[in-house]
Amino acid sequence: MRYGFTTGSCAAAAAKAATFMLLTGMEKNKIEIETPKGILFPAEIVDICREEKRVRCAVIKDGGDDPDVTTGAHVVAEVSYWEETAEDGIFLCGGKGVGMVTKPGLSVAVGKPAINPVPEQMIRKEVGEVLNLCDYSGTLRVEISVTEGEELAQKTFNPRLGITGGISILGTTGIVEPMSEKALLDTIYVELKQKKALGYDIVAVSPGNYGLDFMKETFDYDLDKSVKCSNFIGDTIDMAVKLGFSGMLLTGHIGKLIKVSGGMMNTHSKEGDCRMELMCAWGIKNGLSLAGAKAMLKSVTTEEGVRILQEEGILSPAMEEMMENILFYLRRRSTDQLAVECMVYATEYGLLAKSPSAEEFLNRCRECGEGRL
Repeated sequence: MRYGFTTGSCAAAAAKAATFMLLTGMEKNKIEIETPKGILFPAEIVDICREEKRVRCAVIKDGGDDPDVTTGAHVVAEVSYWEETAEDGIFLCGGKGVGMVTKPGLSVAVGKPAINPVPEQMIRKEVGEVLNLCDYSGTLRVEISVTEGEELAQKTFNPRLGITGGISILGTTGIVEPMSEKALLDTIYVELKQKKALGYDIVAVSPGNYGLDFMKETFDYDLDKSVKCSNFIGDTIDMAVKLGFSGMLLTGHIGKLIKVSGGMMNTHSKEGDCRMELMCAWGIKNGLSLAGAKAMLKSVTTEEGVRILQEEGILSPAMEEMMENILFYLRRRSTDQLAVECMVYATEYGLLAKSPSAEEFLNRCRECGEGRL
């Protein structure tokens, strides 16, 4: 399948091209950047508008074979001379169609344009290269906008997250790696089958590597060795049953696994987003105040919800309530053919809840990985 490039890569390429045209006076119809993944992005530059003191151009987002609402969007960079100073010679800002962050808990501070950290680094790196090439020591204003951003934002979770007025400039690798649902499920099955062939009777499963450092530091377990189930928790249980595992340990961040406490066996955001409602429910059952409930329902992230529960002194019982429900739905899916245990953690707060035999399962997985079972 054909991979694509993120809005972050598009913004970096457009900004680099606009900077080059402004400082050299030459038109640039194509430009190349290196993504954090190490893959080169040969971007075509469109909608070029050159003036004496500013240049505007765009790169059209191509998400490859990945279904993405932003594919076809014009990611625009306008670069102009700036009289004020900036530490790296770049004053970066957001324009029309780029959302503004209005709620805490995201990787971008409140009041800032929704240009995520990695894309920001990419933009600064690419523009910085041109500044050095042209030996320019002044400051440039780099404004990123998205022509269709306001309309596209309504098809995303941005309004719910408190990002208003447009889409986010995203991407951690710079590329979009598409994978069909069938291909993902096939990959999960192959990984499970391999674990079984290696002698694992209990398999460790996690949605991804989120929490890698926590699991290593707290339990001396390399989460990277677990089977990555992505959002397909229910399907992974079905496969583990089919392959004859006796047990499964599911470990993951609360932002993903709290959905399971509401019976969601596919945790992709397109299937639903009931995180804060569920957390609020478990909090209310354990004494969460009305003010706390209102604050939680306005929260953007589960980490923020955890903070509210902790401040009201009910974090532990609320998380136990959550875990009971997670286990209920996991075990109902396995139809008692598979013993399922679970651990849930948060980035800032560490381990939040674990089922009775979770650590025992973890030790057995670790021992098997070291060849002792």
